Amino acid sequence: MTLSSRHLVDPQLLKLLDSVPAGDITAEMLPLLRRAPARFEVNARDIERTDMTVQRVPGPAGAPEVSVNIYRPKGTAGFLPCIFHIHGGGYVMGSAGSMEAAHRPMASDLACCIVSVDYRLAPETRFPGAIEDCYSALSWVVTNAATLGIDTTRIGVMGESAGGGLAAALALMVRDRGEFRLAFQHLIFPMIDDRTCVATDPHPFAGEFVWTPQRNHFGWSSLLGVEPGSDGVSPYAAAARAENLAGLPPAYLATGSLDLFLEEDLEYARRLWRAGAPTELHVYPGGFHGFQWDPTADITRAAKRDSYAALTKAMA
Repeated sequence: MTLSSRHLVDPQLLKLLDSVPAGDITAEMLPLLRRAPARFEVNARDIERTDMTVQRVPGPAGAPEVSVNIYRPKGTAGFLPCIFHIHGGGYVMGSAGSMEAAHRPMASDLACCIVSVDYRLAPETRFPGAIEDCYSALSWVVTNAATLGIDTTRIGVMGESAGGGLAAALALMVRDRGEFRLAFQHLIFPMIDDRTCVATDPHPFAGEFVWTPQRNHFGWSSLLGVEPGSDGVSPYAAAARAENLAGLPPAYLATGSLDLFLEEDLEYARRLWRAGAPTELHVYPGGFHGFQWDPTADITRAAKRDSYAALTKAMA
């Protein structure tokens, strides 16, 4: 039984919570949701201190090219560490361009290159389209690192929500294919387990807001093309399905205490520790899915501080 969790929400986030539209997601709504403007506008100062290019790179065999947005601090020379970023959106929404307002200051503040990938969305493209797009784009980055001014020993993957799920799956795929190595995986409230949709004892206070059980079911169904929780789901679709987490790069996981993904993220962190992967875990009390959309809240400032500190350490 799901109970109301509003009394558990960080009070500074209530204004944001009340501004987020409620309701289910349907296939008929997707075109409208995809056309919605980005939540944040790009700051003129961030444009002044960063360079951005957009490139089309080879996609998976038999598939279209993949678009990537590349950000670098303006006036930098030499080889920089790289964050290969994967946007969120429940596997059905979002774009690399929608993250520009976050990527420009991050590239400048952390003195790194950011490559943001525009993978194909579900349900038009089912698994494994999105993860193969990400792998192809990441392979292109590694192959062209010298031209891009990227240090191949300091490339890691990062994503939020579905992007975090793809980042975790990409870390598994890179490990298993063995063509190159990653320095880190940075997972922000990652969407990594389709079985949350069919949990027999769901968390009674998690997932009431923003990304709900209905939306989760829609996202996973769209990606997989089968019912979430079905047998045979690949770990490259749902990273929590992986039986062996040994040999993965150091991980950073962050989530909110009211996020629908709380328990699947906690379990993934526990398994990473048991597999010997250095792992840093943060849970922010009173945070629901997407709480970082309020940049003025103390909880958001803390999450950004912790994330930046971990990224700085991972790219050192």
